[in-house]
Amino acid sequence: MTASAADLLHRRLAALNPTALTIADESKRHAGHAGAREGGHFRVDIVAAIFSGRGTLARHRLVYDAAGDLMRGRIHALSITARAPDDV
Repeated sequence: MTASAADLLHRRLAALNPTALTIADESKRHAGHAGAREGGHFRVDIVAAIFSGRGTLARHRLVYDAAGDLMRGRIHALSITARAPDDV
């Protein structure tokens, strides 16, 4: 059985040692969108100490780096809310 893109993303983001992680598959909301054929649309809400002292762009880069090759196939779009524990 092949793991879903959400499951794979969850495993990859675990490398950031999150204290909270929610992944929502919003692909059905984008049915008919040209890019929806190539991969899913996901919303990520993640809280991790690694984000402390980093700006939004740096936080998003960490998430994209952790997602790796999923962003070139299984995932077409990713909406990210990345917070440090002090931000919560």
